[in-house]
Amino acid sequence: MRTAFIEQLIIEARKNDKILLLVGDLGFSVVEPFEKEFPNRYINVGICEQNMAGIAGGLAMNGYIVYCYSIGNFPTLRCIEQIRNDIVYYKSNVRIVSVGAGYAYGSQGVSHHATEDIGMLRTLPDMVVCSPSDPEEAKMLTSLSVSYQGPMYIRLGKAGETVFHSKQISNYSIGDLLPIKVSDNSKTVILASGSVLKYAEDGISHGLNYDLYTIPVIKPINKEQLCAIAVRYEQIIVLEEHQKSCGVGSAVIEQLSDAYSEGSIKRFPKVLRKGINDIFYSVVGNQDYLCKLAGLRF
Repeated sequence: MRTAFIEQLIIEARKNDKILLLVGDLGFSVVEPFEKEFPNRYINVGICEQNMAGIAGGLAMNGYIVYCYSIGNFPTLRCIEQIRNDIVYYKSNVRIVSVGAGYAYGSQGVSHHATEDIGMLRTLPDMVVCSPSDPEEAKMLTSLSVSYQGPMYIRLGKAGETVFHSKQISNYSIGDLLPIKVSDNSKTVILASGSVLKYAEDGISHGLNYDLYTIPVIKPINKEQLCAIAVRYEQIIVLEEHQKSCGVGSAVIEQLSDAYSEGSIKRFPKVLRKGINDIFYSVVGNQDYLCKLAGLRF
């Protein structure tokens, strides 16, 4: 996904000279093409993500569209106060971009795991929270982010993700869910967010009679579409590489609860959250190993 993001950002930067890319002294072998083509719009801030957030907020106040790029937990957990006070409070056009969501950097240990970021970022007012599930969704959200007015968070996988969308995604509105597999007779649907989409597809390919959607944008979620899914299916399984607390499953349940209390849906479906339990997995291993340990496989 990170390569898809940079490639699309270069395309967008050729059309819009207000786009800037800030990095925290990483991303090498990925960001160089942007730096080479736009040397005056690329800043290596160094290993100081809190400063990077403040600089991004200042640049956005001067009319720029700023992308802050770093490994999973560093541009999010490390500088949540600066994101809140210097970016979100002013509704600035800053895009926090994290690469290596969930356990992508599993071999580096808990300090490099990004498993609480969605919860922290989606509680901030006016913050749009995105979690693409494949490179095509990453490209689509990168393109969409250029014209959006306000702060955004884009949560990327690392590399090598399967492409599930066979063609370019068009006519997407922020919050829409995207169908991957829809049948006439399934009573269960999986709503997957992030690169764990592959685990859902694996389960279906091995005989599970489930339908499948992705949730590219967690905040906001298309309420009308989610209500239609709640009416259509008896059970919803939300799959995410994030703590269950305040994650994607929580966002889905909150929306459904509001819809039920308002009368928009007459029946509350069974909702199973398939996410990370309230625990740190302090062992070291690759992403697949840790996801299996956390029970994210079907």
